Amino acid sequence: MFELRRLRLLAELAQRGTIADVAARLSYSPSTVSQQLSVLEREAGVPLLEPDGRRVRLTPHGRLLAEHAVRVLELDEAAREALRSAQSGQVTVRIAAMATAAEALVPRALVELAASAPDIRVEMREMSPEEALVELAARSYDLVVAEQYPGHTRELHLGIDRTLLGSDPVRLAVPAASTATSIAGLADAAWIMEPAGTAVRQWAVQQCRQAGFEPDVRFEATDLGVHIRMVASGQAVAILPDLVWTGEWPEVRSIDLPGSPVRELFAATRTASRGSEPIGRVRAALADVLADRRPTGE
Repeated sequence: MFELRRLRLLAELAQRGTIADVAARLSYSPSTVSQQLSVLEREAGVPLLEPDGRRVRLTPHGRLLAEHAVRVLELDEAAREALRSAQSGQVTVRIAAMATAAEALVPRALVELAASAPDIRVEMREMSPEEALVELAARSYDLVVAEQYPGHTRELHLGIDRTLLGSDPVRLAVPAASTATSIAGLADAAWIMEPAGTAVRQWAVQQCRQAGFEPDVRFEATDLGVHIRMVASGQAVAILPDLVWTGEWPEVRSIDLPGSPVRELFAATRTASRGSEPIGRVRAALADVLADRRPTGE
């Protein structure tokens, strides 16, 4: 019989890639992780790991067992959730939310939940979707609020469900004094975008290329508030979602992009949590707030 703790180590290694990262995540020493994985390998009777330079990687048998480990951990979580549901008292739901959702959706959702479900305690951390979806699969969080842009579907993870919360229009943001009327008129402008490698950066660059130019990206920031301030000061132009506008910005003017694109906001949860009423209530509150929201920057 495989021990659940060792199966989790294998599943974490499949997610995170290195023993050092697994050790840091679970507060073990790397030597302890290696030792426990060696025990699991003896129990399995087949090689699970093989050298990869100074690191290790999963063998085909290791990847196969890791997939089954995810399913076993899901059953364990579902059993624990069923027991929690049968008890009374406060229930904690841990969420990771991208910056715009953390600022514009979560506070109002908490107000709604405080009135309708006071027994739910919500803990939140702001986190990029790329990182948060990995942490969700690793059971660090119960729900993730993430985004995806047209034509850029995020990677699908085994054991993860997605529920659409709603859509959010995406537009150009230019200084109020700008004479531009379309993205094609911004070929010579300085741009501010999110860091290279993010889905939104790839999508934004593609919009410029479709308009016939390569953007001059002089500034990078993950904080979209920085984007707004750079545009307002006349130093850059940007592509921003409507959800970012939480106040009046007369120094900034919005211009529609070709085709009026929207990004999808979705809630990701583990399949083992499908029957969780508290997680469902939090997800519904977030969707309600998004549906009711009227951007103030238009």
